[in-house]
Amino acid sequence: MPQFYLPAPWESEKPNTLSSEVAHHLRVRRIQIGETFPVFDGNGQIGDARLLSLTGKTGQAQLSNIRTDIHRETLYAITLAQGLAGGDKMDWIVEKAVETGAQIIAPLQCERSVIKLTRSSDEERAQKRLAHWRGIIQAACEQCDRTVLTRLEPIQAFDRFLKASSTPKLKLLLSPDATKNMYSVLAENAPQDIVLMIGPEGGHSPEEEALAQAAGYQIVSLGERVLRTETAGVVAITAVHSIWNPEMQNRLK
Repeated sequence: MPQFYLPAPWESEKPNTLSSEVAHHLRVRRIQIGETFPVFDGNGQIGDARLLSLTGKTGQAQLSNIRTDIHRETLYAITLAQGLAGGDKMDWIVEKAVETGAQIIAPLQCERSVIKLTRSSDEERAQKRLAHWRGIIQAACEQCDRTVLTRLEPIQAFDRFLKASSTPKLKLLLSPDATKNMYSVLAENAPQDIVLMIGPEGGHSPEEEALAQAAGYQIVSLGERVLRTETAGVVAITAVHSIWNPEMQNRLK
Protein backbone atom coordinates (compact mmCIF):
# COMPACT_ATOMS: atom_id res chain seq x y z
CA MET A 1 0.00 0.00 0.00
CA PRO A 2 1.36 3.47 -0.85
CA GLN A 3 2.15 5.86 1.97
CA PHE A 4 0.17 9.03 2.62
CA TYR A 5 1.56 12.47 3.47
CA LEU A 6 0.30 13.68 6.84
CA PRO A 7 2.04 16.88 7.99
CA ALA A 8 3.33 17.13 11.55
CA PRO A 9 2.74 17.66 14.41
CA TRP A 10 1.45 14.18 15.16
CA GLU A 11 -0.33 12.97 18.26
CA SER A 12 0.22 9.45 19.56
CA GLU A 13 -2.08 9.68 22.57
CA LYS A 14 -5.17 10.98 20.81
CA PRO A 15 -6.72 10.85 17.31
CA ASN A 16 -5.20 12.89 14.48
CA THR A 17 -7.38 14.85 12.08
CA LEU A 18 -6.87 13.95 8.43
CA SER A 19 -6.69 16.54 5.68
CA SER A 20 -9.37 16.59 3.00
CA GLU A 21 -6.77 15.37 0.51
CA VAL A 22 -5.85 12.31 2.58
CA ALA A 23 -9.53 11.61 3.24
CA HIS A 24 -10.21 11.72 -0.49
CA HIS A 25 -7.38 9.31 -1.29
CA LEU A 26 -8.57 6.90 1.40
CA ARG A 27 -12.03 6.87 -0.14
CA VAL A 28 -10.61 6.29 -3.62
CA ARG A 29 -8.57 3.35 -2.33
CA ARG A 30 -11.57 2.09 -0.35
CA ILE A 31 -9.76 2.04 2.99
CA GLN A 32 -12.27 0.88 5.59
CA ILE A 33 -12.74 1.93 9.21
CA GLY A 34 -10.32 -0.06 11.35
CA GLU A 35 -7.80 -0.62 8.56
CA THR A 36 -4.22 0.62 8.92
CA PHE A 37 -2.25 2.62 6.34
CA PRO A 38 1.31 4.09 6.34
CA VAL A 39 1.91 7.83 6.76
CA PHE A 40 4.94 10.12 6.61
CA ASP A 41 5.43 13.74 7.69
CA GLY A 42 7.89 14.86 4.99
CA ASN A 43 10.76 15.23 7.47
CA GLY A 44 11.74 11.58 7.82
CA GLN A 45 9.12 10.52 10.36
CA ILE A 46 6.80 7.63 9.53
CA GLY A 47 4.01 5.82 11.36
CA ASP A 48 1.06 3.47 11.11
CA ALA A 49 -2.36 5.10 10.99
CA ARG A 50 -5.53 3.21 11.93
CA LEU A 51 -8.61 4.79 10.38
CA LEU A 52 -11.16 5.72 13.06
CA SER A 53 -13.67 7.72 11.04
CA LEU A 54 -14.21 9.13 7.58
CA THR A 55 -16.98 11.69 7.30
CA GLY A 56 -17.56 14.52 4.86
CA LYS A 57 -14.23 15.90 3.69
CA THR A 58 -12.15 14.78 6.65
CA GLY A 59 -11.59 11.94 9.07
CA GLN A 60 -9.57 10.79 12.06
CA ALA A 61 -6.83 8.22 12.57
CA GLN A 62 -4.90 6.86 15.54
CA LEU A 63 -1.12 6.80 15.00
CA SER A 64 1.24 4.17 16.34
CA ASN A 65 4.75 2.84 15.76
CA ILE A 66 6.01 6.38 15.08
CA ARG A 67 9.68 6.32 14.11
CA THR A 68 12.36 7.90 11.96
CA ASP A 69 13.19 6.25 8.63
CA ILE A 70 15.43 8.04 6.12
CA HIS A 71 17.15 5.02 4.59
CA ARG A 72 16.13 6.10 1.07
CA GLU A 73 18.01 9.40 1.43
CA THR A 74 21.67 9.67 0.42
CA LEU A 75 24.32 11.13 2.72
CA TYR A 76 25.12 13.71 0.03
CA ALA A 77 22.49 16.24 -1.08
CA ILE A 78 21.82 16.81 -4.77
CA THR A 79 20.52 20.21 -5.85
CA LEU A 80 18.99 20.30 -9.33
CA ALA A 81 19.25 23.87 -10.62
CA GLN A 82 16.90 23.57 -13.57
CA GLY A 83 16.34 26.17 -16.27
CA LEU A 84 12.61 26.79 -16.69
CA ALA A 85 11.24 24.66 -19.51
CA GLY A 86 8.03 25.20 -21.45
CA GLY A 87 4.79 23.23 -21.56
CA ASP A 88 4.46 20.39 -19.10
CA LYS A 89 8.18 19.57 -19.21
CA MET A 90 8.81 21.14 -15.80
CA ASP A 91 6.14 18.90 -14.26
CA TRP A 92 7.95 15.85 -15.60
CA ILE A 93 11.35 17.18 -14.50
CA VAL A 94 10.15 17.83 -10.94
CA GLU A 95 8.52 14.42 -10.65
CA LYS A 96 11.53 12.48 -11.96
CA ALA A 97 14.01 14.54 -9.94
CA VAL A 98 12.16 13.49 -6.78
CA GLU A 99 12.00 9.85 -7.86
CA THR A 100 15.72 9.74 -8.64
CA GLY A 101 16.71 11.36 -5.35
CA ALA A 102 17.20 15.13 -5.65
CA GLN A 103 16.93 16.83 -2.25
CA ILE A 104 16.56 20.38 -3.61
CA ILE A 105 15.05 21.70 -6.85
CA ALA A 106 15.83 25.29 -7.85
CA PRO A 107 13.83 26.53 -10.89
CA LEU A 108 15.88 29.15 -12.75
CA GLN A 109 14.83 31.83 -15.20
CA CYS A 110 17.47 31.58 -17.91
CA GLU A 111 18.13 33.65 -20.99
CA ARG A 112 16.70 30.98 -23.29
CA SER A 113 13.78 29.93 -21.08
CA VAL A 114 10.54 29.81 -23.05
CA ILE A 115 8.42 30.97 -20.10
CA LYS A 116 9.14 34.07 -18.01
CA LEU A 117 8.19 33.99 -14.33
CA THR A 118 10.54 36.34 -12.48
CA ARG A 119 9.00 39.71 -13.39
CA SER A 120 6.93 41.42 -10.71
CA SER A 121 3.87 41.17 -12.97
CA ASP A 122 4.30 37.38 -13.08
CA GLU A 123 4.30 36.88 -9.30
CA GLU A 124 0.81 35.39 -9.06
CA ARG A 125 1.47 33.00 -11.95
CA ALA A 126 4.82 32.00 -10.43
CA GLN A 127 3.22 31.21 -7.06
CA LYS A 128 0.61 29.03 -8.78
CA ARG A 129 3.37 27.12 -10.57
CA LEU A 130 5.28 26.61 -7.33
CA ALA A 131 2.14 25.34 -5.56
CA HIS A 132 1.52 22.98 -8.47
CA TRP A 133 5.09 21.63 -8.32
CA ARG A 134 4.86 21.16 -4.54
CA GLY A 135 1.85 18.95 -5.18
CA ILE A 136 3.88 16.94 -7.69
CA ILE A 137 6.71 16.59 -5.15
CA GLN A 138 4.30 15.28 -2.52
CA ALA A 139 2.71 12.79 -4.92
CA ALA A 140 6.12 11.61 -6.14
CA CYS A 141 7.32 11.03 -2.56
CA GLU A 142 4.16 9.08 -1.81
CA GLN A 143 4.71 6.97 -4.92
CA CYS A 144 8.42 6.20 -4.46
CA ASP A 145 8.33 5.85 -0.64
CA ARG A 146 10.64 8.76 0.13
CA THR A 147 9.96 10.07 3.62
CA VAL A 148 11.64 13.48 3.22
CA LEU A 149 9.98 15.96 0.88
CA THR A 150 12.29 17.46 -1.73
CA ARG A 151 12.71 21.18 -1.04
CA LEU A 152 11.49 23.50 -3.79
CA GLU A 153 13.30 26.83 -4.04
CA PRO A 154 11.57 30.01 -5.27
CA ILE A 155 11.87 30.75 -8.97
CA GLN A 156 15.01 32.83 -9.36
CA ALA A 157 16.88 34.63 -12.09
CA PHE A 158 20.01 32.75 -13.16
CA ASP A 159 22.49 35.38 -12.00
CA ARG A 160 20.70 35.83 -8.67
CA PHE A 161 20.97 32.12 -7.95
CA LEU A 162 24.71 32.21 -8.66
CA LYS A 163 25.21 35.06 -6.20
CA ALA A 164 23.06 33.51 -3.49
CA SER A 165 24.42 29.96 -3.76
CA SER A 166 27.96 29.77 -2.31
CA THR A 167 27.75 26.15 -1.20
CA PRO A 168 28.24 23.28 -1.90
CA LYS A 169 31.79 23.30 -3.24
CA LEU A 170 31.18 20.88 -6.11
CA LYS A 171 29.06 22.62 -8.74
CA LEU A 172 28.59 21.28 -12.27
CA LEU A 173 26.93 22.92 -15.26
CA LEU A 174 25.92 20.42 -17.91
CA SER A 175 26.72 21.35 -21.51
CA PRO A 176 26.88 19.10 -24.61
CA ASP A 177 29.81 21.17 -25.88
CA ALA A 178 31.98 20.66 -22.79
CA THR A 179 35.29 18.83 -23.17
CA LYS A 180 35.37 17.63 -19.55
CA ASN A 181 33.38 14.50 -18.77
CA MET A 182 31.02 14.53 -15.78
CA TYR A 183 31.82 10.93 -14.86
CA SER A 184 35.54 11.65 -14.52
CA VAL A 185 34.84 14.65 -12.27
CA LEU A 186 32.62 12.53 -10.02
CA ALA A 187 35.22 9.77 -9.86
CA GLU A 188 37.90 12.28 -8.81
CA ASN A 189 35.78 13.62 -5.93
CA ALA A 190 34.55 11.97 -2.75
CA PRO A 191 30.77 11.87 -2.23
CA GLN A 192 29.59 15.31 -1.12
CA ASP A 193 26.78 17.82 -1.60
CA ILE A 194 26.57 18.81 -5.25
CA VAL A 195 24.73 21.22 -7.57
CA LEU A 196 23.73 20.00 -11.03
CA MET A 197 22.81 22.90 -13.30
CA ILE A 198 20.70 22.13 -16.38
CA GLY A 199 19.79 24.64 -19.06
CA PRO A 200 16.33 25.15 -20.62
CA GLU A 201 15.52 24.28 -24.22
CA GLY A 202 18.49 25.50 -26.21
CA GLY A 203 20.82 25.23 -23.23
CA HIS A 204 22.64 28.00 -21.40
CA SER A 205 23.92 30.99 -23.30
CA PRO A 206 27.71 31.54 -23.54
CA GLU A 207 27.30 34.49 -21.15
CA GLU A 208 25.58 32.27 -18.56
CA GLU A 209 28.29 29.64 -18.83
CA ALA A 210 30.93 32.32 -18.28
CA LEU A 211 29.07 33.64 -15.22
CA ALA A 212 28.76 30.12 -13.84
CA GLN A 213 32.47 29.43 -14.31
CA ALA A 214 33.30 32.65 -12.50
CA ALA A 215 31.09 31.43 -9.64
CA GLY A 216 33.02 28.17 -9.34
CA TYR A 217 31.08 25.88 -11.65
CA GLN A 218 32.79 23.28 -13.80
CA ILE A 219 31.37 22.90 -17.31
CA VAL A 220 30.92 19.18 -17.99
CA SER A 221 29.31 16.86 -20.50
CA LEU A 222 27.25 13.69 -20.05
CA GLY A 223 28.59 12.13 -23.23
CA GLU A 224 28.40 12.21 -27.00
CA ARG A 225 24.65 12.70 -27.38
CA VAL A 226 22.71 15.93 -26.92
CA LEU A 227 19.96 15.34 -24.35
CA ARG A 228 16.69 17.21 -23.99
CA THR A 229 16.38 19.45 -20.96
CA GLU A 230 13.81 17.13 -19.40
CA THR A 231 16.17 14.17 -19.81
CA ALA A 232 19.50 15.69 -18.78
CA GLY A 233 18.70 16.20 -15.10
CA VAL A 234 17.44 12.65 -14.60
CA VAL A 235 20.54 11.23 -16.31
CA ALA A 236 22.86 13.49 -14.30
CA ILE A 237 21.29 12.56 -10.95
CA THR A 238 21.49 8.88 -11.85
CA ALA A 239 25.14 9.32 -12.84
CA VAL A 240 25.94 10.76 -9.42
CA HIS A 241 24.37 7.77 -7.70
CA SER A 242 26.07 5.27 -10.02
CA ILE A 243 29.52 6.67 -9.21
CA TRP A 244 29.11 7.63 -5.56
CA ASN A 245 26.66 5.20 -4.02
CA PRO A 246 28.89 2.07 -4.30
CA GLU A 247 31.74 4.03 -2.69
CA MET A 248 29.42 5.28 0.04
CA GLN A 249 28.19 1.75 0.75
CA ASN A 250 31.76 0.49 1.04
CA ARG A 251 32.59 3.24 3.54
CA LEU A 252 29.64 2.28 5.70
CA LYS A 253 30.63 -1.41 5.89
